[in-house]
Amino acid sequence: MSEKPGIPHLIHQTWKNTDVPPEWREWSETWRRHHPDWEYRLWTDADNRAFLEEHYAWFLPVYDGYREPIKRADAIRYFLLDHFGGLYVDMDFECLRPMTELFAGQELVLGLEPEAHVHLPLSRRGGMRRIVCNAFMASRPGHPFWPHVHRQLVGAHTRPGTLDATGPFFLTRAVDSAPEGCSPAILGADTLYPKLSPAAAELFGQRETDRDLAHAVHHWAGSWIRETPGAPGASTGRQVRFWTSQDLQPCAQGVVDLDAQRRRWASGSPAPTVSCLMVTKGRLPLAERAIRCFLAQTYTRAELVVVDDGADGALEDHVRELADPRIRLHRLPPEGRTLGELRNIAVDLAAGPYVCQWDDDDLYDPERLEVQLAAVLALDATACFLARERLWWPARRKLAISGVRVWEGSMLCAKDALPRYPEQRRGEDSPVAEAVVRGGRTVSLDAPELYTYVFHGANTFDEPHFTSLFDAATQVWPSGDAYADQVHAMAARLPVAPADVLEAEAPAEAPAHNAADTAADNTAGPSARVPHTRRPAPVGVRPDADGHPPLLVLTPVKDATAFLPRYLDRLRALAYPRDALSLGLLEGDSRDGTWQALQGVLPALEAEFRRVTLVRRHFGLRTAGPRWARTVQRRRRSVLAMARNHLLSRALGDEEWVLWLDVDVADYPPDLVQRLLAVRGEIVVPHCVTEPAGPSFDLNTFVLHPNAADLDWDRWVRDGVLQPPKGFGRSYLDELRAQERVRVDAVGGTALLVHADLHRDGLVFPAVPYRRLIETEGLAALARDMGIECWALPGVEVVHPRHLGDGALGRTGEAAAGHEAHDARRR
Repeated sequence: MSEKPGIPHLIHQTWKNTDVPPEWREWSETWRRHHPDWEYRLWTDADNRAFLEEHYAWFLPVYDGYREPIKRADAIRYFLLDHFGGLYVDMDFECLRPMTELFAGQELVLGLEPEAHVHLPLSRRGGMRRIVCNAFMASRPGHPFWPHVHRQLVGAHTRPGTLDATGPFFLTRAVDSAPEGCSPAILGADTLYPKLSPAAAELFGQRETDRDLAHAVHHWAGSWIRETPGAPGASTGRQVRFWTSQDLQPCAQGVVDLDAQRRRWASGSPAPTVSCLMVTKGRLPLAERAIRCFLAQTYTRAELVVVDDGADGALEDHVRELADPRIRLHRLPPEGRTLGELRNIAVDLAAGPYVCQWDDDDLYDPERLEVQLAAVLALDATACFLARERLWWPARRKLAISGVRVWEGSMLCAKDALPRYPEQRRGEDSPVAEAVVRGGRTVSLDAPELYTYVFHGANTFDEPHFTSLFDAATQVWPSGDAYADQVHAMAARLPVAPADVLEAEAPAEAPAHNAADTAADNTAGPSARVPHTRRPAPVGVRPDADGHPPLLVLTPVKDATAFLPRYLDRLRALAYPRDALSLGLLEGDSRDGTWQALQGVLPALEAEFRRVTLVRRHFGLRTAGPRWARTVQRRRRSVLAMARNHLLSRALGDEEWVLWLDVDVADYPPDLVQRLLAVRGEIVVPHCVTEPAGPSFDLNTFVLHPNAADLDWDRWVRDGVLQPPKGFGRSYLDELRAQERVRVDAVGGTALLVHADLHRDGLVFPAVPYRRLIETEGLAALARDMGIECWALPGVEVVHPRHLGDGALGRTGEAAAGHEAHDARRR
């Protein structure tokens, strides 16, 4: 009986020509170095087409019809391996050791991408349970799998995305649908793909590559990046509706034909330089994103003038690394100049006859400059504004098209017609836009997709301003599938962060309570009740077979390296199924390496739990003196409330319950979750003690005395927050141990169970005094006004040893020590 043919000793790689970039040439050399007796072939674009013409001419109509070169580069490898056999590897693959033993006895070898790639937004939307990558493939010639792939290529050639038409998603589906007897040997990610792609690393954190276990490493440095939008091609047939005015008087309306202006430029019509003016300070990620928008512009006769009055030089370093002469950065000392002053400095630095406002925190379509300048030139206008803009509120998962008005930030104007900006800290561009409209010929374009106004929480204007813009919007996509589709469409053209795309796919939330209604409720007094009806769990989320609903553990941390091992040990000891347990951690302001420690344990946590979210947010909190001092309570607990709310907004997905758990809790029963759920209340706390059967530690959980309303509480108000001494008008859980469960008037956050729908319905941790309470106590007061009762279990103990100092951000139970200190002074 003859032996089965094996994989021939032949390496294939492709590049558009023979001029391979140096870095990729180094990776290519590793394959020849580890396989000195193997034949090596570099296929150019011309070679590839000639090969198809000779051996697979029937496929040429499909091959030539691909609009993107990457699709042709993908497709050709499936034919080379069918005809010649051997090993195909992408140019950004590095060989670590010979493949001979790996291929022994095999006829077809493929490899899986890292498991984390399955959780990327595009993968999730594509329904991928695994991803078989086409960057490394080995085969004997004539394997029956390849004719199957060729047939699938024809059927998929009209798919718009490369992943689905010719790339890894296509190959994965071809493997899954392969006829009997065609199945390949599929190697795990550790062997060929131990390194995460840039998009996965950004979302889930970079992981150390185990080069001792791997045979090769894919560096994901291809000429296209699947999760990052490339430079979209210029549109054709683009016509934009406009209207013009002269000195506020309407003149004309119609459509701007962008192709007509492009033809004029191509025939030698002047293409003036546009100076984009960006003022920024201490917002490096946003500024980098705005710069990416500039670099993607289809109109290249432009410069970006950056005026930076921040304290550090991070942005200057970034601009230097880009080495693009069109980007000119001017640094100023941080002397507190107004935004108007800084904009005037940028105007003075502009070299072009036209200037364009380019705010550092918004998003700009690649055709923004080209469309607006075409309108100015074609209509002999002084300036161009957008009549509508796209509004985006990522934290609330809302998109909208604004109402019609003159949008100041969208201005593109002749420099010599631009008045000076008033020296104001905000609203400085409104009088300038008004003067431009009053004093010249202006054109308004109805092209809202050119400008995306982003609300990120640190804008010049506050949340009510942005809410009013949404209220006046002409079209709104609230959270849900429609919103997710819009975000994906944006990501195809704009540098939208993968995390924002992933967040867009989270289950839809109910709208928060109307602010006006909430204000009206508050005027009714402490006894007012707003009936609350719990909504059903999100569609598709069901308890497991044993009735365990999906639960999210949330923990904010600061300087917590000493507590993390014990925290994780106790978390792993919970008698709750891992596939129903998610985890969210927020680190901020640490000085002891907490962030690095969390990144180090992230891979293990992701392997164990249903879902893991790791967030970093600095609040700049440093307290002098004891952390329990009354003088610091409002600031400290306000920051903790903001940390909790931020973590909640980033981490809550489709879970039915949220368990807030402090990082420095030392012990609790393994069935803690089940015992809290058994109460069948919507807010439940256990008894936080300093030692088993010891005194209460978390004094933020209390029951008011029957005569509490008659007491003089005003004398214990500090900075707007009630801070009475221990026992004043309040009873704590160590006084109530005889009761199995008890309704409480406030709760602490050491361990706190909340039905997730309450958070979705607007129950947050007040960062400012609410009924003179703040943070967890404020949450209980807000819940009461929503008609929700809070419950406690005095007999279910969570142990929190008494340790003082500036430790974990999530620590709330230090109240006991603080109140004892106050009592000692009174005695």
